[in-house]
Amino acid sequence: MTTTDQDGYTPGALRGLEDARASVRLRAALSIGSNPDERCVDKLVERCAVEPDFSVRETLTWALTRHPASDTVPQLTGELRSGRTQARSQALHTLSKIGDGRAWSAITPELLSDADDEVARSAWRAAVVLVPEGEESELAAALVTQLGRGPRETRLSLSRALIALGETAFAAVRAAMTDPDPRVSHHAMATERLLRDPDAGFEDAIEEAKRVTALRGRPGGE
Repeated sequence: MTTTDQDGYTPGALRGLEDARASVRLRAALSIGSNPDERCVDKLVERCAVEPDFSVRETLTWALTRHPASDTVPQLTGELRSGRTQARSQALHTLSKIGDGRAWSAITPELLSDADDEVARSAWRAAVVLVPEGEESELAAALVTQLGRGPRETRLSLSRALIALGETAFAAVRAAMTDPDPRVSHHAMATERLLRDPDAGFEDAIEEAKRVTALRGRPGGE
């Protein structure tokens, strides 16, 4: 499966990416990543969009990071317009691993607010890696519009993205702390606490936000 031609090209490995066995697909991705070749990039990106196994997807991403960004970034940013959610999510994940600033312009407001939680989470992570210096506050303002969204893991991902932006996120997060929607305000308050104290637990921060809100609602409260 991993035989190469005289140029190091691995056509057998490309065929292995289509094998029904995840173990074979994993070995194929490892082989391609160990012998980078621009002729493999299209197939790696294509496979990322449909690969069902998490370990194989991670190895596909690794294999793509082994290739020059000039070969991979244009293909991956093209995937961000795909109608397939996994294609968008995995492309964003891979772009965050590559870390090439040329991908920044492809991180649109639509991706940051994508209806699919996994796509949005991947977009948040990619955005904080790729954001150019000086545009962090603008990114923070876009991210806070998603406060209160989704289940715990989604909210935690957003908090982590805002925390990664550091002090530039404080103003936007604090403004959201007075939002009339308690899911938004509690999430903002919890995130603000984590910005001040990164060692605080997310659940504890949420519960503290709820207690503060309850106390403020009592007669004589703040």
